[in-house]
Amino acid sequence: MSEGEMTGAEHAGQAGQLTVETTATDGIRVLSLAGEIDHHTGDTLRQALDASGTPRPRIVVDMHQVTFMDSSGINILIGAHRSLSEAGGWLRPAAIRESVMRTISLVGIDTVIDCHETLQQALID
Repeated sequence: MSEGEMTGAEHAGQAGQLTVETTATDGIRVLSLAGEIDHHTGDTLRQALDASGTPRPRIVVDMHQVTFMDSSGINILIGAHRSLSEAGGWLRPAAIRESVMRTISLVGIDTVIDCHETLQQALID
């Protein structure tokens, strides 16, 4: 890759977009996010977090490439946490950048949702 070229994740963050890559590890859905979470990209995240019909849904959200999150993202995470908990599952955001973690801590989400420093920590059941 020559200087000046960007990977898809870097481009997504700079363009104000959000990309979601979904994988699974030991029955846990892992969402790897890249870019910004705001009112323009919120539906993408909301759809990725939808686990309706799944018994005991467990979702880890790898946020190490999320460069920005506003109140839209906070509301989506709270809604997903509530839905997953009611279904007997859980939501675990992981590897959150300091700038995004400030927003999460400011509104106290980290006291309600089990946030983890690393993806590996979040995957331990």
